[in-house]
Amino acid sequence: MSKRDFISVHDLTAAEFTGLLALAGEVKDQPGRFSQALAGQTLGMIFQKSSTRTRVSFEVGTLQLGGHALFLSSRDIQLGRGETISDTAQVLSRYVDGLIARTFDHQDVVDLARVGSIPVINGLTDDLHPCQVMADYLTLTEELGDLAGRKIAYIGDGNNVAHSLMFGAAKAGMHIAVASPAGYEVAEKYAALARDDAAAAGTEILLTDDPAAAAAGAHAVYTDVWASMGQEEEARQRLQDFEGFQVDAELMAEAASDAIFLHCLPAHRGEEVSAEVADGSQSRIFDQVENRLHAQNAIMLWLMGGAGLDTMVN
Repeated sequence: MSKRDFISVHDLTAAEFTGLLALAGEVKDQPGRFSQALAGQTLGMIFQKSSTRTRVSFEVGTLQLGGHALFLSSRDIQLGRGETISDTAQVLSRYVDGLIARTFDHQDVVDLARVGSIPVINGLTDDLHPCQVMADYLTLTEELGDLAGRKIAYIGDGNNVAHSLMFGAAKAGMHIAVASPAGYEVAEKYAALARDDAAAAGTEILLTDDPAAAAAGAHAVYTDVWASMGQEEEARQRLQDFEGFQVDAELMAEAASDAIFLHCLPAHRGEEVSAEVADGSQSRIFDQVENRLHAQNAIMLWLMGGAGLDTMVN
């Protein structure tokens, strides 16, 4: 059996997506059951971008599964500069049993997976953030139950989170609306792939510049920072360009009465979200944080621990 990687939610079948969420739920509910699943295995962790949630959750998760995590910062490994990506992938394949890579250039993760003989997990790139959205849809499943026919709204920058959320919506059978200011829309290549996924799933995608239209009737409203890592110099201009895109109580009122609020963090209260919403009764942002651990454990169990997903699918 050829090895699998976790690079994009788009690469998963709907059954695999559902199976991973079910497995994540099992891991969360019965942690002791999987405590030796990765015994004797090492997860290499390549980080070009710093992180709180990604590093801690993968290190803790690997330990919970009986394995060992090895952190490799940009000072430890010069990916694509001091050594070619091809050589890096082949060298690390001789030492560790799996890799998680958090990089700027999406192609770096693609190339690591293509050349390496071990499973590679995309911990975040400038294009995609699949581990985050697995946690998001796990949170949505816990809150809403069956996701089929539900609607999620994303308000803000058409970034890596927005791209992955679109893929996840189709796999979950959800409709999605994305509202971004002009010039900050989702990338067309990812929108096109998401439309293909939605067409196959019979779901709808709305891309708009109207936050209220996107939020209308939504069962979940999601946002992210307006200036992501590496965009700090654009922050002042973005504050102007994103005026009117804050998720506040008024915008949440456009959604369903029992809608929840989601954010991948870190959150800038007073910018993309009001403190009233971020810290209010509809917010589930810290449930998302916890679910990063469980969702990623499920991914590692699938790729490194030999967990089959077919038995997890209802």
